[in-house]
Amino acid sequence: MKSILKWLVIIGGALFVLVVAAGIIFVKSIDVKKYKPEIEKAVTEKTGRSFLLGDDLDLSVFPWVGVKLSDVRLGNPEGFGQKDMISVERFEVRLKVMPLLSKQIEVKTFVVDSPHIYLEKTKAGITNWQDLAQKKEVEKPAAPDEKKAAPKAIPIESLSVGTFSITNGRLVYVDQAANIKKEISDMTLKMANISMDNPIDIFMSANVDGKPVSLEGKAGPIGKEPGKGTLSLDFIFKALGELEVKLAGNIIEPVEKQAFDFSLEILPFSPRKLVKTLGQELPVKTKDLNVLNALSLKANIKGNPKAVSLSNGVMVLDDSKLVFSMSAKEFDRPNLAFDAQLDSMDLDRYLPEPPPKESHQKDTSSQAGADSKKAVETKTKKKTDYTPLRKLILDGKFSADKLKAHGATIENIVVKMDAKNGLISMDPVSANLYSGNMASKLKLNVQKDTPRTTLGVNAKNIQAGPLLKDAMQKELIEGTLNADIDMSMAGDTPDMVKKTLNGKGNLLFLDGAIVGIDLANAVRNVKANLGLAEKPVEKPRTDFAELKVPFTAKKGLVNTSGSSLASPLLRVLVKGDVNLVKELLDLRVDPKFVATLKGQGDTKQRSGLMVPVNITGPFSKPKVRPDLKGMISSGAVPGKEDLIKNLGSKEDQEKKLESVKKDVKKQIKGLIPGLMN
Repeated sequence: MKSILKWLVIIGGALFVLVVAAGIIFVKSIDVKKYKPEIEKAVTEKTGRSFLLGDDLDLSVFPWVGVKLSDVRLGNPEGFGQKDMISVERFEVRLKVMPLLSKQIEVKTFVVDSPHIYLEKTKAGITNWQDLAQKKEVEKPAAPDEKKAAPKAIPIESLSVGTFSITNGRLVYVDQAANIKKEISDMTLKMANISMDNPIDIFMSANVDGKPVSLEGKAGPIGKEPGKGTLSLDFIFKALGELEVKLAGNIIEPVEKQAFDFSLEILPFSPRKLVKTLGQELPVKTKDLNVLNALSLKANIKGNPKAVSLSNGVMVLDDSKLVFSMSAKEFDRPNLAFDAQLDSMDLDRYLPEPPPKESHQKDTSSQAGADSKKAVETKTKKKTDYTPLRKLILDGKFSADKLKAHGATIENIVVKMDAKNGLISMDPVSANLYSGNMASKLKLNVQKDTPRTTLGVNAKNIQAGPLLKDAMQKELIEGTLNADIDMSMAGDTPDMVKKTLNGKGNLLFLDGAIVGIDLANAVRNVKANLGLAEKPVEKPRTDFAELKVPFTAKKGLVNTSGSSLASPLLRVLVKGDVNLVKELLDLRVDPKFVATLKGQGDTKQRSGLMVPVNITGPFSKPKVRPDLKGMISSGAVPGKEDLIKNLGSKEDQEKKLESVKKDVKKQIKGLIPGLMN
């Protein structure tokens, strides 16, 4: 039996040697170049394009089976900008024969030199590759109870590659309709130590539209069963001489689990310089040209097809540092969570310069046209689809040690956000600002097509003067502010919100002043304009011990029935309505002097002196009308005999009385600072 097996092995080996020898003799005895025209013709007929092979054509069988081609060219269809769609100067691959019998692949050479690919899309939308695309058979959907077959392992035992390189590659994409041309040139891909048991060294470089990019690192090992187990990656990506990104980690069970666990690091770079290198401009021209000059990021990223999480995130932008983590799952909803802590940031540095102020003089015809257009747009505006917000699940928290925005500085900010089943809340929203603190809560209900919003604000001991000076660059009011506001509204447009605004609130200012108006001087200025006293030169202000502004709102009509100002010299009461829907004012201001004006140019006791003022009309052009008749009857200005004596001629009387009227109106307007701007 052993003798028979021995002879079978000898005979089998001899037959194999004869077959290999016959193959070698066949290849050596046949001129492969002789068949070049037939190969070119066959490819041309199959593709409908010109196909050419160079003269350097070689075929080998043993001990290395391989092919060597040169100057391979596949043409473009008619009507395209380049003659060839694909060209390759040299292609060579050689595979050792004997190891194939034991499922071992040993590649001596795989080289592609100067592959050039030209892709084009015409103005008519026709591409030069669409006729080459093969129509795939439509896969029949699997039966509900049919189980997917487990992926089969690659039937090889080992893999080794000597030389693997693609050099001097070029890819050009042209879109004639969009007038776009993109080019990747000087493309090189080299791999070394290719095997199934060791990490593979990978190097790639190219110029993208003339800008350098590169990728270098290791991948693997791929293992005996590629697609199973863990595949390690460790890469460094560089671009444009500015950007450097490091990515290291693992892909876990690439075929089945498709999970990953990576550490990501973007080294410090200048976004401003990066954009400039790309030949672009920043989308926003920031106030401070020194911002966006330093950005870096570190984070750990884990995930699978069902969930992604990011932890230990640290982002540094210029002088600000953000530490964060976040996660996402149920991507069709999605279900999101995050936690972010910012140390400090001056947002004003990143904002654009404000546009120049428009002239107050407007073309009424143009305004009418704009109003008409706005009305049409309002009627035809498509309703907002809140379905995504109804699905959204959110659990987030943001905090900041210090934040500056629009000139105002806020500290110790905490914002908690939640969303589920169309109910979105920000509760609490708290912060310290200007020696005081603020706590508020916002709830948004989008369960129906019309969103409903409730807002609550509680502020304590805030220094109003510095706040307004920083935020508005104006000195309007000083004092310690306490506020308590509860409002509700419906809709998602300004008009809808104004029509549905309901609620109440109370503003209380203590130990402060209204800057820009001095009610005591208002009386003195009347006398000065009449020639009875000298005008003051000090900056006007009205000091107060307490200023209350309670209000209620119902369907956009805001009413204040008890607004009052109290000081040792005077009391001021304000009553009336502010119609937000029609944008109209209807207010009555009653200042009452209750003490001496000593030190204000008058030593006479003034008890109960009334100077009523009506403020009516549209927001854009309110009418401020002091009640001069009431002022005279109450002794606010001199009587008839004193007027005749001091005013002089009739012409002088008219001028001075008009001056009095203008002066009083100017002083009263100070009670509503900013309204006329």
